[in-house]
Amino acid sequence: MLAGTAACTSDGDGPTAKATATADSICEDGAYSWFNVDERDVLTGVAEKEKIDRKGARLTHKLTPLHTPRTAVTFEKGSRAGDAKAALRSLAALIGETNADDDGVSTEFTNVHRSAPDLDNGSTTVDGVGTIVQYAWVKQVTADFRYTCGDGKPVTGRATSWVIDGSGLLECSTPIENVKEGAPALAAARLSCDPDAPAAKT
Repeated sequence: MLAGTAACTSDGDGPTAKATATADSICEDGAYSWFNVDERDVLTGVAEKEKIDRKGARLTHKLTPLHTPRTAVTFEKGSRAGDAKAALRSLAALIGETNADDDGVSTEFTNVHRSAPDLDNGSTTVDGVGTIVQYAWVKQVTADFRYTCGDGKPVTGRATSWVIDGSGLLECSTPIENVKEGAPALAAARLSCDPDAPAAKT
């Protein structure tokens, strides 16, 4: 019984990829240069292992929060006031999440008031038996940028948001297939299963 992580990936456009700012950005025809673009699956919550001895049983252990994802932009220096929404829309275009010129797409990715995913979103039943661990994760995106417009002084900063949130189940005595170091499922197994459990090993 295993519900491993499944996430979309992006090839990216290199360390100096650019995305044009939208009409509501700091000034007309400004441009963002992005670098240190990091997309990774991050474990946001995990429950204690739970012994299940019958099919169709309901899990009762709640997830413990480990990481709270956020959507934010930090402007580190520069003479102009920054535009957080424009920066996030440019980043979304860079990773293929949306078209930066389309106002109606990916409003969640650019929403700095976005709520973190709910870890207590209802009960879960399992179809098998064993020692079960439930976990949750997001695909987090973080990048540094340099914003330029005309002859003005460049503005630098960092933007972060997330594109996917998901959850999964693992069974401690069952190895996780094709798992990579740093994967949420592996991190959850190492936190909640016994140290020598097959699920906790690569």
